[in-house]
Amino acid sequence: MSAKLTLEFHCHTHASKDSLTRPADLIKAARRKGLDRLVITDHNSIAGALEAQAIDRELVIVGEEIMTTKGEILAAFVQEEIPAFLSPQETIRRLKEQGAFISVSHPFDELRAGGWKESDLLEIIPFVDAIEIYNSRCMLPRFNRLAREFAVKHHLAGTVGSDAHAAFEVGRSVLLLDQFTGPEEMREVIRGAKFRVKWSPWWFHLVSRYASIKKGAKS
Repeated sequence: MSAKLTLEFHCHTHASKDSLTRPADLIKAARRKGLDRLVITDHNSIAGALEAQAIDRELVIVGEEIMTTKGEILAAFVQEEIPAFLSPQETIRRLKEQGAFISVSHPFDELRAGGWKESDLLEIIPFVDAIEIYNSRCMLPRFNRLAREFAVKHHLAGTVGSDAHAAFEVGRSVLLLDQFTGPEEMREVIRGAKFRVKWSPWWFHLVSRYASIKKGAKS
C-alpha cells in the first residue's frame, strides 16, 4: 500500500487581507514540516496560490476561501478566481464548472463573519464534497464539535485545516489521504481520510489582526 499524503487544506498568503506571509516562506515552512500537499486558500483570491504554485508545482494546490452572501466556501483545484458576495448557489455552480473540490469553512463558528446558519448550510450540503470539521483557529471547541456532529448526521465527508495566516501555523491540522492527483481522485479518497489536529491559541489571531491593521494603514 502506498504511503499516505499529508495535506494542509486551509492556509493563507499575503494575497489575503489579513496575512503578510510570502508564498515562498509558506512553502519553506510546509516542506520543513513534511507536508506533501498545500491547498492555499486566500480570501477571495487565487493570486497567492498561483505565485506559490509557480515556485513548487508538486506541493501547491490552488484553492480559494470565498465569502458568499451566507458564509464562506473553501475550495481546492480552483482554476478561475471566484468573486466575493455571490449567493452560495452561484458560487458552487461556478466552482463545479471548474471541477473544483468544494468544502465549507468553519461552518458553526459564530465568532466569524464567514460562519453559517444551519438552515443555510442545509440548502447547500447536497452540492458540496465536504465540510470543514476541524479548524485550528476556532476559538471555542464547540464550534468544531458541532461541525463534526453535523457531518456525521448528514453523512458528509470532512476536511480539517490550520487556517494558517503565518508560516509557523501551517501544518497544525492536516488530512492524511491516499494518493490522489486531482479533484476527482480527491473526492474518491476523502471519506477514507485520517486527521491530525491541533488547536491554535487565541494569540495566533493577533498575527492576522496585525496584518489587517498594517495593510489598512497603507491603503
